[in-house]
Amino acid sequence: MTKPFPTVSLYGVPFSKMDMQETVDYLTKAIEERTPHRVITGNPIMLMVGLENPIFHRALATADLVVPDGSGVVWAARRLNQPVKERVAGFDLMHELLKEGNVRGWSVYLLGATSEVIEAAKEKLSAQFPKVRFVGCRDGYFKDSEDEEVVAAIREANPDMLFVARSTMNQEPWIEKYQARLGVPVVMGVGGSFDVVSGKLKRAPVLFRKAGMEWLYRLLQEPSRFVRMLVLPRFALKVIKDGDKVLKAGNPS
Repeated sequence: MTKPFPTVSLYGVPFSKMDMQETVDYLTKAIEERTPHRVITGNPIMLMVGLENPIFHRALATADLVVPDGSGVVWAARRLNQPVKERVAGFDLMHELLKEGNVRGWSVYLLGATSEVIEAAKEKLSAQFPKVRFVGCRDGYFKDSEDEEVVAAIREANPDMLFVARSTMNQEPWIEKYQARLGVPVVMGVGGSFDVVSGKLKRAPVLFRKAGMEWLYRLLQEPSRFVRMLVLPRFALKVIKDGDKVLKAGNPS
């Protein structure tokens, strides 16, 4: 499906080439027009999971907007001569949208992380964006049997934006499954953003972020992520090996 903005397809996933401001303007229009948008902050780990899991790949490929969150995605697009304008980090995009919401009086629902983290994140974001209406929040540790209850609560709150922070395998497929029923203009997966907002984790300093080494700073804080991070060099080697095949649509084997 053709997008109303320029994209580059990496293994069948259409990454936006828009910069941060263009992305915020685009989503602002979606919210003002109440047009449901499922937003994914894409990175190499998600792409590699998608190559091995067709259901997860579908969740990525069918999203309304996939922004290039990971520096590895930015590198791959540039290597294939289809560069994106800049990295659009999910953490920053969430804050830019909240900043816009603070001006426009938007409402927000927060879903994910632990009860302690999500409550602390809500408190800090409420203080930072006092004119945003935080209409609900709950932790992300609920069972499949509780999905109906969660969806009903969000529908009743009727937010302009829903930020979801769950594990990789639960986050995007869950949002895809319930997007239509949620009816929220912007639903976006934000991964570990609430951990950073709450103060549980520190975000990488600007120097690390500009160097595309935010993953390393995260690894230093959470050594248990080491095995997961091994996907990054595998992704780089695969892109180099596959060459222009990376740009072809579909879910390669």
